[in-house]
Amino acid sequence: MILTPFHLAIPVSDLEQAKAFYGGLLGCEKGRWSEQWIDWNFFGHQLVTHLVTQMPSLPKHNQVDNHAVPIPHFGVVLNWSDWQELASKLSAANVDFIIKPHIRFEGQTGEQATMFFLDPCGNALEFKAFQDIQQLFAS
Repeated sequence: MILTPFHLAIPVSDLEQAKAFYGGLLGCEKGRWSEQWIDWNFFGHQLVTHLVTQMPSLPKHNQVDNHAVPIPHFGVVLNWSDWQELASKLSAANVDFIIKPHIRFEGQTGEQATMFFLDPCGNALEFKAFQDIQQLFAS
């Protein structure tokens, strides 16, 4: 199977904060835009931040491997070294992690590096990586 880019549109209450977060902190390239939205190259995928007057309610949580995982959330699977680089960059920028960078399911099927944090408007993001990408859909 060849993976193709996904498209995801999310709400933001401040496009300037979105520019600083997605363009500045995460290093996503800005694409087309208007006064109401911005397209981002989100690690090879199309993410659109749409300006809204009011954000939806904050995410709820589910327990996964003894952590309260925010629902809904989105993100990407990076290669191991890119994940480590991003985790270091976010830590150095004093990002307030919901779930700090760590190894989930250590020694088990599906072992992965993961971290969760919010964008400035409260959208929950997860970035993960696998030493063995074959574990991505392992059961």
